[in-house]
Amino acid sequence: MTFEALTELQQSRYVLIDLRDETAFLYDHIPGAVQVPDLLEQAERKTIPQSLSARKMILYCMRGIQSEEAAETLRENGYDAESLEEGFSGYIRRSLSMESRQAEIEEGIRRVRRFHEKLFSPFARAVRDFQLVNAGDKVAVCISGGKDSMLMAKLFQELQRCRKVPFELVNLVMDPGYTELNRMVIEKNARMLGIPVTIFESPIFDTVDTLDKQACYTCARMRRGYLYKRAKELGCNKIALGHHYDDVIETILMAMLWGGQYQTMMPKLHSEHWEGMELIRPMYYIRESEIKAWRDHYGLHFLQCACHFTQTCSTCRDDGTSGSKRMETKRLIERLKETNPQVEANIFNSMFNINVDTVISYRKDGVQHHFLDDYE
Repeated sequence: MTFEALTELQQSRYVLIDLRDETAFLYDHIPGAVQVPDLLEQAERKTIPQSLSARKMILYCMRGIQSEEAAETLRENGYDAESLEEGFSGYIRRSLSMESRQAEIEEGIRRVRRFHEKLFSPFARAVRDFQLVNAGDKVAVCISGGKDSMLMAKLFQELQRCRKVPFELVNLVMDPGYTELNRMVIEKNARMLGIPVTIFESPIFDTVDTLDKQACYTCARMRRGYLYKRAKELGCNKIALGHHYDDVIETILMAMLWGGQYQTMMPKLHSEHWEGMELIRPMYYIRESEIKAWRDHYGLHFLQCACHFTQTCSTCRDDGTSGSKRMETKRLIERLKETNPQVEANIFNSMFNINVDTVISYRKDGVQHHFLDDYE
């Protein structure tokens, strides 16, 4: 089924079913779509709920390939089902605005109370609290094409406009081997938002496609290296990444539960391999829910990722962590919030309240320290 044919159907006559994984669905989906776990298994057992089977089921995946196969399976089991041509990629392509919305977006950051208080204010506070930007800095704002990095670029522009301390910006986009659609999404969104970008290419996707193990980790490390190299060539002394508050607390739990250690994303780090370069995270205080609210308010659509392995990138992150483990951690936090609404703030604040006197062992500057070293 084409998008044109879909729009001609009365919404009550069909149900739109997203076949992508939970991570991709939560990141962004076609309005009105639902997810149905074990849809094909239910079809074979003839147990699909009446609320779905009584209507035409329109399925979509990322590109319309898996959904076509699934729709055929449903039809073989007696259900009325069709696949949406081009899938979610086609929806994104049709949703991209060709008109500039720079003034509207910037006015929203300045004048819309929620966006100013929940986005720009915590952004500026993190810059101040952690001394992330100083006079004379030249910052490479690393844009992956996702909602976080695109918003970060707009917040940096606003900070540059109103801050008395002079600093320079380079909005840096690395193309590691994007498809034509993914490259187009980044370029069109950048023009629409008024973000002048510097794009350079790298062979990362071709390289990691040959790996059997640790492809996501290797991809993340290579991305970081290429970004540092290009940023330094452009005269930058800092690279900025779009990790936010939720990334921080999820990283803490992931390190404890699956790594057996306490560590988190630092708001800034000196590069170990690129002398004079520093990594900063100015989105440190910003909640992901507020970023999504900003995106949805303006009807914006961004890349989640463009991984060659999944085409949804639910398993690949720019910090090298597993998307499945991160989603599992998100679910854990949601369950904990049911009985403790302050759990997220408590996890975040734990970084600022570590009592070394109650720690068995810790490392500093590569040296292991043990409480028995000073015990008398």
